[in-house]
Order: sequence, then C-alpha cells, then structure tokens
Amino acid sequence: MSEATVEEGNETEAEESTYSGLVGAFPYAFRRSDSWLFRSYVVLGGLVAAVIALLFVFALVVLIAGTTGGRGGTFTLSRAFFIVVGLFVVAPVLAPVLAVARHHRRERADRRYDAALALAGYLFVCSLYIGLVISVPPAQQTTPTGALAPAIEALYTLPALVGLLPPALAAAGIYLTHRSAR
Repeated sequence: MSEATVEEGNETEAEESTYSGLVGAFPYAFRRSDSWLFRSYVVLGGLVAAVIALLFVFALVVLIAGTTGGRGGTFTLSRAFFIVVGLFVVAPVLAPVLAVARHHRRERADRRYDAALALAGYLFVCSLYIGLVISVPPAQQTTPTGALAPAIEALYTLPALVGLLPPALAAAGIYLTHRSAR
C-alpha cells in the first residue's frame, strides 16, 4: 500500500470522526447513529428547524417594515424580543441532533441515548403544534372535525397564554432526557 493511499484513508477517517458547526452536525449525527428513530428525527428536525427559522425571518421582515416609521426604543425592543423568541423555538428542535453529535464525537455511541433524544425531539415538535392550537385567536378558530375534534375543542377553550406551557415542558424534557440517558 502506498503512502498516498494511507494518507487519503487517514483524511477520510478524520473527516468522518468530527464535524464543524451546526450544519455539519446533522450529516455527522445521521451517519454515526445506529438508531433509525434518531435518523428520522435528524431529517424531520432539520426540516422543521429550517421552516421555523424561515418563518421567523419573514415575520421579522414584516415587523421591521411595519415599524420603520417609528422612533427607536419600543420598536427596537420588540424586534430584539422577536429574535429571542425565535431562538427559544428553534434551539430545542436542534438540541437533540447537537447533543447526539457531541455524544458520538466523544466516542460514547449509545443507541438508547440516540433513540431517547429523538423521542424527546419528536415530543417537542408535537408540543409546538399543541401550543399553536391553544394560542389560536377565537376569530380564527374553525370547527374541528374528525377523531381529534374533542381534543382540539378542549385546547381551544384554554387561555392563549397556556400555549407556552407545552413547548416549555417539552424543552425541559429534552434537557432531562439528555441528563438521564447519558
């Protein structure tokens, strides 16, 4: 075996053993995990995070356009608060993938850990939907039909502020899952 072949093999091995940044963590975690549940979450979580980030960027553009004529102060604070809320929504979607990538980078591969974080991530995505249903303004609520109609009607009756609770609890669940499963 030639020296060039050995060096190419080491470079490929080095590239697969680590990742760089947020975007690199997704393919790295996907490749390194043995859990199909987690691999499915890498794909779904990446898509959900991208869609949420895109929606927040578009909403921020609309917010900035609507507040350009006003003076600083309150408008500047509302823009900054909007960005913080976006981070609080996107970060828990990304957290399971980043935690598993870090876990594998430190060579502590564990299928149970990967699956537990994937399940916690899926629960967070579901909790976002539940929180959105709870916070729908009464003027925009439609009459639900189907098997979930009683559950959706019950969620509609809750105060809009309660819509923050499911995602907050699910985000805490991701953290607790990470702490207990490692």
